[in-house]
Amino acid sequence: QVQLAESGGGLVQAGGSLRLSCAASGRTIRSVGLGWFRQAPGKEREFVAAVAWSTGSTDYTDSVKGRFTISRDNGKNTVWLQMNSLKPEDTAVYYCAEWLPWGYDYWGQGTQVTVSS
Repeated sequence: QVQLAESGGGLVQAGGSLRLSCAASGRTIRSVGLGWFRQAPGKEREFVAAVAWSTGSTDYTDSVKGRFTISRDNGKNTVWLQMNSLKPEDTAVYYCAEWLPWGYDYWGQGTQVTVSS
């Protein structure tokens, strides 16, 4: 079973930057890539970004396009989420999960990101 560990969260002022890391213990045989999700208080978990291992192709939710960048290191089974120009509405717990052909599974425990205005 794959284990994922997020790190890099914290408190930052609006307009600031943070870089989140997601380290995977390995990959399942059907792994497509890794994705980032976030959940704000009182809201449902939402997709943020994803990257494919083999092609490096990426996908972002509209609200973070141009501000967030997802990247990966295949050899280290690690994915990063560079977050720039942060806004208070980016405040949430950020989770990474393994991207599989049928969806996402093997969720990490999350890392808190708080953006103050």
